[in-house]
Amino acid sequence: MSDHGMSEIRTVAFVGIGNMGSPMAANLATAGFDVIAVDTDASRADGWAAAHGGRGATALAAVAGEIDAVVTMLPTGREVRDVLTDRAFLAAVKPGLVAIDMSSADPVGTRELGADLVGTGVDLVDAPVSGGVPRAIEGTLAIMIGGDSQAVERARPILAAMGDRLFEVGGLGNGHAMKCLNNFVAGTAFVAASEAIMVGEKFGLDPGVMMDIMNVSTARCFNTEMVMKQHVISGQFSSGFALGLLAKDVGIANELAAAMDRDAPVAALVTSRLAEARDALGFGVDHTRAHEHWIRSSRDGHVMRGFSAT
Repeated sequence: MSDHGMSEIRTVAFVGIGNMGSPMAANLATAGFDVIAVDTDASRADGWAAAHGGRGATALAAVAGEIDAVVTMLPTGREVRDVLTDRAFLAAVKPGLVAIDMSSADPVGTRELGADLVGTGVDLVDAPVSGGVPRAIEGTLAIMIGGDSQAVERARPILAAMGDRLFEVGGLGNGHAMKCLNNFVAGTAFVAASEAIMVGEKFGLDPGVMMDIMNVSTARCFNTEMVMKQHVISGQFSSGFALGLLAKDVGIANELAAAMDRDAPVAALVTSRLAEARDALGFGVDHTRAHEHWIRSSRDGHVMRGFSAT
């Protein structure tokens, strides 16, 4: 055993063995934790266990009495709430169990869930990630951590096995707030870069040269450096990040702005633009394919003259 705080936390249930969850759980097993893979798809959970050791299960409640911590990596906060407030699970948990939600979720809902879990023996920490599947595999995710300081300290060895940049950003919900606001800025930059290419190419500019110039000028950002040439201009459309997920995260930021009573018209517009593309193309397509949709919409005369949050 390594010095991962294993004397306190040994057995971890990982709920959600998907594209991100599977390699993240694998890194926990590599670090020496006893990992139980939990997924409603039994073949997925058992397949992970066969490949990485540990066990598979289809319900968290079935293993609740054995675990010291649970990590959730689920589509939305609704699924996280369903899992962590399940009566059978709460009836069986050890007091002081640390629940680490690494999903992208509504920060207001996370605070409400934390309040609902007071007195149940479950300490909630929110710790969403940035870096995508490649860095999930490498164990080099950036992790934004919110929660009570003592719960965060107990969660740290688990998080350190999955990420190399751990940022404590304040109380419960602050991690999810930081994640959605980061993706709002990233999504806005993607929409802006995409529109710049559409306009510039129509006028006669070379899109690749446009990116070369932006990358040594004030427009330089992750999207101009790592996305537009590699996935949009090339036609590869293989960034690995789903359009529906980007639309969800920016939508959460838009909702947070409203909840905080802050005027954020850019958030509303970008939410609308991404939601429009998602509805046309589907949740699971690569987010860079939104560029194709916006080109088609422009050609068809569907130029947006106004916007509304969706």
